[in-house]
Amino acid sequence: MNRRELLLNRLEEIGNSLEGKDGALLLLGLGSVGSELGRLDEYSDLDFFVIVEPGCKARFLNNLDWLEDVYPLAYSFMNTVDGHKIMFRDGIYGEYAVFEARELDNIPYRGGRIVWKHPRKAAFEVPLANDRLIPDSRQEELAYAINEALTNLYVGLCRFARGEKLSALRFVQGSAIGSILSVLHLIEKENDHFPDPFGNERRLEQRFPRFATLLGGMLLGYEHVPESALAILNFLESVYPVNERLSEEIRKLATPEECRDNKIKNNMY
Repeated sequence: MNRRELLLNRLEEIGNSLEGKDGALLLLGLGSVGSELGRLDEYSDLDFFVIVEPGCKARFLNNLDWLEDVYPLAYSFMNTVDGHKIMFRDGIYGEYAVFEARELDNIPYRGGRIVWKHPRKAAFEVPLANDRLIPDSRQEELAYAINEALTNLYVGLCRFARGEKLSALRFVQGSAIGSILSVLHLIEKENDHFPDPFGNERRLEQRFPRFATLLGGMLLGYEHVPESALAILNFLESVYPVNERLSEEIRKLATPEECRDNKIKNNMY
C-alpha cells in the first residue's frame, strides 16, 4: 500500500472509530485529504476537523481513544485549545481540531471534504469552507509591495553592517521575499496548481517556475545577506521603476566596505 492509500485509509478508519463514540457527528478532511486530493503524495499528512455535539468537545480533546483505537499514537501535542498535532507509531503525521458546529462560523478554512457523517444524522450539514475569514495574503497594488521590499532590504543591510545578522536575514530573505510573493501573480503568469490562501510560498515552484529559478540567488543564507539583497534588488529593478536614490543606498550598504568589515557592528541602535 502506498502512502496515498495509507493516508486515505487511515482517515476512513478514524471515521469508523468516531462512529462508535457518543457525541461525534462528522469528520471533515482538509487540504490534500480534503477537496484537493489531486496533490496528495508521499509527503502529505492528515489535516481534519472533527465536529461534535454541543458539550462534547472536551471529551474528544482530552481522551484520544478514538485515535488510539485506530492505530497507537507515538506522539501528541495540544498545539491549540481546539486540537492536537499527532504522529502514529507507523509514522503517519496529522493535525486536527475539534469543534461544535456553531464554532465553524468563526474558523477560517476551505477545501473541506466529508469523510464520515453519523448515519443517524443525515440532515446534519456543515459548510465545506469559510473563505470570508481567510485573510488575503495577496495584494493587488504592485507599488506598495515593491516599496515595502525595498525598505526591507535597506533596513536589513543596515542591521547586517551593525552585526545583527539574524535580524538582517529575516528582513532581506524573509520580509522582502514575502512582499514579492504577495504580488508575484501580477508579475509572472501563474500556473494553476493548488494555490494556498494561507501561504504564498506553498507550491511556488509549480505555480511560478520562472521566479523559482531566481530564488537560489536571493536566499543565500546567514553569511551572505548582502549578496541576497543585491539579487533581490536586481529583480525588483527588472519589474518596477525603483527609486534611484534608495537603490544607490542599498547597493552602497551591500559593498564589502560596509557589510563585510562590519564597521559599525558595535553601534547597536
